[in-house]
Formats: sequence, C-alpha cells, structure tokens
Amino acid sequence: MVDVEGLAARLDEAARDLAAVPKLTDTAPLDVPTAYAVQRAGIERRRRAGERLAGVKMGFTSRAKMAQMGVDDVIWGLLTDAMVAESSVDVSRLIHPRVEPEIAYLIGREVRSPAEVESAVAGVAVGFEVLDSRYSDFKFTLPDVIADNASAARFGFGAWRPPRDVSNVGLLLEVDGRVAQAGSSAAILGDPARSLRAAARLALGAGIALEPGWVVLAGAATAAVPLPKDAHVRVTGAGLGSVEVTT
Repeated sequence: MVDVEGLAARLDEAARDLAAVPKLTDTAPLDVPTAYAVQRAGIERRRRAGERLAGVKMGFTSRAKMAQMGVDDVIWGLLTDAMVAESSVDVSRLIHPRVEPEIAYLIGREVRSPAEVESAVAGVAVGFEVLDSRYSDFKFTLPDVIADNASAARFGFGAWRPPRDVSNVGLLLEVDGRVAQAGSSAAILGDPARSLRAAARLALGAGIALEPGWVVLAGAATAAVPLPKDAHVRVTGAGLGSVEVTT
C-alpha cells in the first residue's frame, strides 16, 4: 500500500521548507492513478490551509514532450488563488523556479461536459506560468511530476480579450529586455483549444467541474527558462497584448 497522505505531506513540506526531496518513485511504487491521488491530497492540504481552487493547468502539451516522457496524453494539475502573481514573484520562496509563456482561458460558466467548454470561455489572454518542481535537480518520472501537481508554483495573465481563435498566436518571452524564448501557440497540441477540451475532460473525469472565474492554462508554447532574482519578465502575444512580472 502506498501512503498517499504521507507522500503529499512530504511534497508539501518540501515546498514550505524550500528543501528539494528525492523522487517519490525512488522509494514508493507509484503509478499514474496513485500519483493523481497524491496530487489531490496535496491540494486538499492547501485548501485546509485556506487556499481556494482557481483553475487548471495543463502539462506535456507538446508532442515532443509526450514522446520524451513516453506518454500519449497530457497531464494536469490544479491552480489555487495563492499561486496568482499579479505583479511580482518572490523567487526566494521557490526552490528552482522556471518561467514559460502560456495561453490562458477564463471560464465564464460552469462546465458540465467537455463538449461545452469552448462555449463557456469568457475571455482569452496571454499568460505565464512559473514552474517549481519540488524534486532534487528538477528530475522526475511521469508519476512523480503528476504527484507534484505538475510542478505548479505561480501564474499570471494579461488583460482578458473577447474569445477568439488563438490557434497560431506568436508568443515572445523576454527576461530583462532580452528575448529568452519565441514560439507559437500552435505548439500547444496544434491548437490550445485542444488542451482546453482536455482540461475539461480530465477534470470532469476526476469529479471536478470547471467553475466561473477559473483560469485554464493551456500549456507552454516554448521551453521554460530559469527565473532569476531581480528580473523583469514580459510575455507578449500577437493580438493579445502582454503581461509583465518582476522578481
């Protein structure tokens, strides 16, 4: 038997104490369903501490990453209000933070089936996600990263725009005025809308309905880059404006 609560506590304490831990799979026979159970237990610890669910984040949304990890489907994690970064990120409270550009969706009404999720979108925006694996050396297996809530740490987004086609939006990630990554939203499963539908499918399959006001981060359009202290980050999306954050 796997000690789901104990593994969730180990990851929670690693984040709190800023002390990376060895992969859970080094000592526990962790499969994907059990890893999601650990993820949910970790989220419940956050909720008991006063955090509220704020959305869903998607991972492994590039075909290359799926192939690298030996999977044929995306992974997902949950966002809370404590992860929202409006203008700054305190990287001193993270272990080894990395940042990546995102397409964000705003959910306008409760989603009861994957088929209705696109019609439930109230807005789209350019966004960013700060990843922070709790594992030593940022190394993990598929069950490990799922258990660690898909490396979720912080996220932010720019001004919401009316729903529109974002299947091929040029995205630029700048750190201190220098281009760190450039890509297209087409890197997200060929169209971020596919990731949005997957988010609804996976969340509903776990008994979680997407709620009004929630954000869905569709996945990275480029590789993540290290996020240093005292940095200025800007993500720009063609036709979507930009979002900025300092560390």
